[in-house]
Amino acid sequence: MFGRRSDGKRIKTLPPEFKIIPNLMVERSDSQVFFKQDVGISSMDEYIDKKAKENIKISYMDIIYAAIVRIIAERPQLNRFIANKNVFARNDISVSLSIKKSLSEEGDETTLKIHYRGDETIFQVKEKLQKEIARNKDVNQENSTDKTADMLGKVPNWLFRFLVSCLKKMDKHGMLPKSIIEASPFHTSVFLTNVGSLGIDAIYHHIYNFGTTSMFFAMGRKKKSYVYEDDEIRQEKCITLAFVGDERICDGYYYASSFKALTRYLKHPELLEEPGIIKKDIL
Repeated sequence: MFGRRSDGKRIKTLPPEFKIIPNLMVERSDSQVFFKQDVGISSMDEYIDKKAKENIKISYMDIIYAAIVRIIAERPQLNRFIANKNVFARNDISVSLSIKKSLSEEGDETTLKIHYRGDETIFQVKEKLQKEIARNKDVNQENSTDKTADMLGKVPNWLFRFLVSCLKKMDKHGMLPKSIIEASPFHTSVFLTNVGSLGIDAIYHHIYNFGTTSMFFAMGRKKKSYVYEDDEIRQEKCITLAFVGDERICDGYYYASSFKALTRYLKHPELLEEPGIIKKDIL
């Protein structure tokens, strides 16, 4: 309340335009920017094969998720969010993702939120990610998000609408209890989805007006595409990454530099074996 939140600290040292923009583009749906890139996977294939010979199983998803966690740690403006027209620096790095408990139309879906420090190696990111996925794929297992959704799903629609309205107002003014923020997958640094596992290409997924999510990455299936690199165009096996972000948290140059850093890690996954460096935002 009064500019204070349990999940972030208000940034006061902003350029004038970043103080103005949240007042002009009030909702995240007003400020979404879209970016799509085909990423060549030959380097990732070589790395995956090399690790397999060491009896270490690594997937494309492990590499991409670890690289995203790494750039958020190194590029702290990516971990900002807007609340009540103010810009906040998030207290930690959190990653939300939806999974199907079974790959069928009837299979239940659940949402995870995993916390990272930002200095984890690819092996630590993978271990935590796979452990949470395995635990939540149990049809008898319910996480805090599932329990909250089940509870809200039992109330009448008129009461549910009233509760959601109250939660939005509380969230706007920093009054939302920490337990609800923790249970909410919408209060997160980044939302990730691997639609490639469903056999389709990457999609642009909207970022939510409810909560504080500022970035959404979607990872598509493997395909052949044309890659422009080193002043030449060549056809290569690729995975498409589709990104939707809140343009109010940083400028285009910062986003572009961050995507270049992400591409560098995807080209050289071995860099993710070293502990990352956590950089703090300037408040």
